[in-house]
Amino acid sequence: MNIKDIINKKENKLELTKEEIEYVVSNYVNGSISDEDMTLLLSAITKNDMTTEETYNLTIAMLNSGDKIDLSSIEGVKIDKHSTGGIGDKTTFVVLPLAASLGVKIAKMSGRGLGYTGGTIDKLESIPGFKTTITNEEFIKEVNDINMAIVSQTENLVPADKKIYALRDVTGNVESIPLIASSIMSKKLASGSDKIVLDVKVGKGAFMKNLEDAKRLSRIMVDIGNKHGKETIAILTNMDYPLGNTVGNSLEVIDAIKTLEGKGDKNFTNLCIILASYMVSLSKSISVEDAIDMVKTNLYNGEGLKKFKEFIKYQGGDLEGLKTSNSIEIYSNKSGYLTDIDTMKLALLVRDLGAGRVNKNDNIDHTVGVELFKHINDKVEANDLLLKVYTNKEINTLEYLNLFTISDKNIDDIKIVFDIIK
Repeated sequence: MNIKDIINKKENKLELTKEEIEYVVSNYVNGSISDEDMTLLLSAITKNDMTTEETYNLTIAMLNSGDKIDLSSIEGVKIDKHSTGGIGDKTTFVVLPLAASLGVKIAKMSGRGLGYTGGTIDKLESIPGFKTTITNEEFIKEVNDINMAIVSQTENLVPADKKIYALRDVTGNVESIPLIASSIMSKKLASGSDKIVLDVKVGKGAFMKNLEDAKRLSRIMVDIGNKHGKETIAILTNMDYPLGNTVGNSLEVIDAIKTLEGKGDKNFTNLCIILASYMVSLSKSISVEDAIDMVKTNLYNGEGLKKFKEFIKYQGGDLEGLKTSNSIEIYSNKSGYLTDIDTMKLALLVRDLGAGRVNKNDNIDHTVGVELFKHINDKVEANDLLLKVYTNKEINTLEYLNLFTISDKNIDDIKIVFDIIK
């Protein structure tokens, strides 16, 4: 078998065999295939696509490139939740405690952020003392003790994905749906859970900008999970606007706590209820409607918040020590209805404050970010507070004011969920 022949085959729009895909993955990981040749193959895949069978075989080859987590010593059905990422996406900190408070077992491995703001692990590390790295034995004991744990991904979990993803990132091969699907699902399958809930973001602030692409990605990922014996559901959710009231790291943890206190943004709260309910439904084999009632009960009676605090304490965190930078207030210069927020521009501004990374080894400032005081369709008066910018740098306030579109009329109510694919 020869990498040149395989590249040529894909460049000619032919389907790669399972053996050819396994050859490529194993030899790229061990260094026998060069970055230059792998780039040519990835470019051919991005240009000419992959079949469902090719994508499944790529996922399994990547899955088999390293360690797999054995969760068999955790009692009950284990449920994993994954989000494709969005601006202000702190759903994990609300959804997991709500589900865990209802007996759902969640052993979650998460990553750091590269792009706009920190990932789940960065946000947890904004909590003084919180340990994101624990032993496998401690990880499993925690889930058995309190139903949930979140840790950083181990170095040898799907090493093929780490190496291929890094190459895709620097060579412009990030938009291929089969490559995205195999990257996500290889990690989810390696993480050892029995069933998977996927939160696939769609819109201006998401990687998937349109519903058609998001549906295709979701269908492929669900089919991969189901074919591998893991019941998988994809929920396509709105990412046209920032999620919740904050974008940052420590700010998002604080926002999640307020949401668990019943004081969160309405749309964000409803999204969290939906995601948690599907986790409960899968875990307990009950209807989503019954699960929603249970989740709402534990949101408003404080059991979800209690579980979150228990989880933070178990991993050494001190919520009292959360810090934010000094803030600068941005006020409206006109009256009307808030009809748009430039979500991607907001994300870039927050990254430039220091909340995110451009390069893998960049340091993050956990204390910076923004807090929104108005949401889509809110009535706005001149001199109303729109935004607080938490920063250690000088900023151009006009850049932040220009994020907001204020119009004479409001718009149609925004959808939270576009579709559900099983």
